[in-house]
Amino acid sequence: MNAPLTETVVLSFAVPPTRVEEVMQAMKGMGFEPARDSVPWREALAYSDAELPGVLLSGARYREGLTQVQLAEKTGIPRRHISEMENGKRPIGKKNARLLAKALSIDPRHLLSV
Repeated sequence: MNAPLTETVVLSFAVPPTRVEEVMQAMKGMGFEPARDSVPWREALAYSDAELPGVLLSGARYREGLTQVQLAEKTGIPRRHISEMENGKRPIGKKNARLLAKALSIDPRHLLSV
């Protein structure tokens, strides 16, 4: 199904710094426009560094369609501990980060404090 012509989708690309202008010109030639009103994600989400691991854990669990109970069963981590980690009341720690990351198909470093 084709999207209506009035709908827009924002795309993001990683390019070598030396080719930014070339890529921008090529994209403009195909009718693309630079995104407006973009803000850094830290500004938009406004989570503290201490809150981020729990937010990322909760988001990864949601993305995988798992409840806290299901994630607890997959990892062996008590559901109460998962809840506390998601809410910033318990540090995740390296051991739990590895278990959770494996179950959620993410890099364990994302679950450790920044």
